[in-house]
Amino acid sequence: MAFPKVNPTQTEAWKLLSTHFSEMKDVKMQDLFSENPSRAQRFSITWNDFFVDYSKNRITEKTQKLLLQLAEEVQLKEAIEAQLSGLHINETENRAVGHTQLRNFKKLPKEVAEALQKMKSFSEEIISGTWKGYTGKSITHIVNIGIGGSDLGPDMVCEALRYYKNQLEARFVSNVDGDHVMESIKDLDRETTLFVIVSKTFTTQETLTNAQTIRNWFLEKASEKDVAKHFVAVSTNLEAVSNFGIASQNMFPMWDWVGGRFSLWSTVGLSIACAVGYQNFEDVLKGAHEMDIHFKDTPFQDNIPVTLALLSVWYNNFFKSESECIVPYSQYLNKLVAYLQQGIMESNGKSVDRNGNPIDYQTGTIVWGSTGTNAQHAFFQLIHQGTKLIPTDFIAFEESLYGNKDHQNKLLANCFAQTEALLQGTYGSEVENNFKVFEGNKPTNTLLVKKLTPKSLGSLIAMYEHKLFVQGVIWNIFSYDQWGVELGKKLAKGTLYAIENKNVTQIYNSSTKQLLKKL
Repeated sequence: MAFPKVNPTQTEAWKLLSTHFSEMKDVKMQDLFSENPSRAQRFSITWNDFFVDYSKNRITEKTQKLLLQLAEEVQLKEAIEAQLSGLHINETENRAVGHTQLRNFKKLPKEVAEALQKMKSFSEEIISGTWKGYTGKSITHIVNIGIGGSDLGPDMVCEALRYYKNQLEARFVSNVDGDHVMESIKDLDRETTLFVIVSKTFTTQETLTNAQTIRNWFLEKASEKDVAKHFVAVSTNLEAVSNFGIASQNMFPMWDWVGGRFSLWSTVGLSIACAVGYQNFEDVLKGAHEMDIHFKDTPFQDNIPVTLALLSVWYNNFFKSESECIVPYSQYLNKLVAYLQQGIMESNGKSVDRNGNPIDYQTGTIVWGSTGTNAQHAFFQLIHQGTKLIPTDFIAFEESLYGNKDHQNKLLANCFAQTEALLQGTYGSEVENNFKVFEGNKPTNTLLVKKLTPKSLGSLIAMYEHKLFVQGVIWNIFSYDQWGVELGKKLAKGTLYAIENKNVTQIYNSSTKQLLKKL
């Protein structure tokens, strides 16, 4: 089975959608609701603890029919099957894309099952206090040292599940900024801190620089032999890990069929297992797997990730929307947007199609946002009255974790009211002056989840993973490579040499050379 390579603009559906857009571009959603009292029910999906209302979009049944036809013509069903069956769909790197295998407990690969058991045993030792530092004290702090997917995922999940955390405090060091590193560790007790170095190759410049700096700081009070009790690694490079001073039994494996931005489900989640307990980590995986099953088995018309992806393509490619906003009405999810930015923009920021041809249509969307009422008082003015069309996802939970009903009522009232205001605006009303006119007709999706739990969080993350995959299939791009990240890394090596040696002879750009001479 070959991975499909269909140019979407050459499909019959795309041509029909282009014609349909000319019919829809000036249609008012306010009128669509007035004409169809059952519209909200027609354009909504209920699944497990999720309720997805996508009725506040500039679509009709005809729009949906044509978008579903597009999915069929680009062979989305075949693409899903190809990924889930383990084919090397990341063709530019000749790799399979197997992150969904990490959370299928009925069919776990042997090496994954073994790694999870090792994570379970290790995290339980740390949490129970059985694991002792070099002076015989138990661990109180975990510091994750990584960057990109080795940082954003674990950091986001630990923050999202703070309600479920144990007595351990988790911190995350990623930026190679030395001030950031020292600020993160300055108040830590060496005797009670465990450092988790996450680097697939154990050669990543930022991660290894930070790890070495922290190691040197640790050795100011401890000895070389003590490193083994306070440093563990998630990596594939046993030799480099051993040379760092980490015992081989304290190295957790990674696999090349798991991309960095999809790696929190793997041993990269070790900090999560320690911070919130292994069972909660496993529940995150199980929630993700439930979404995997929904994505795989549900007809596209009732399929949440497929529906959201098709809507995104509709706005991106026909309305020419450049960005989409994500607004979680939970402060626990304040790092979700940053996490999704990497997942979506690194995956789908491509300008060459799967046939190797330059693309003459828009691909990846710009993703941005913030949490709930904070966002309302910051950038919602742009969404309400600005000149850009910005489709927005609203994420909310029916129940609060601490049970404060007054706060929760006000939070949900704000969430629902904003989606209504974006829809309705001042349409049909008399307004005293133009400055107070709200056009409305702004598209939103509302994702209402019963409660923020490890399982529902896992499902939510997996939903966006599958959404970006569907987008990539439709746009005929390889979502799972990231060659655009590499050039800057390569140039940085030469630039670093120039800085360290005060020698700019090998720097050929006059602007860069000018900047270096300032140092």
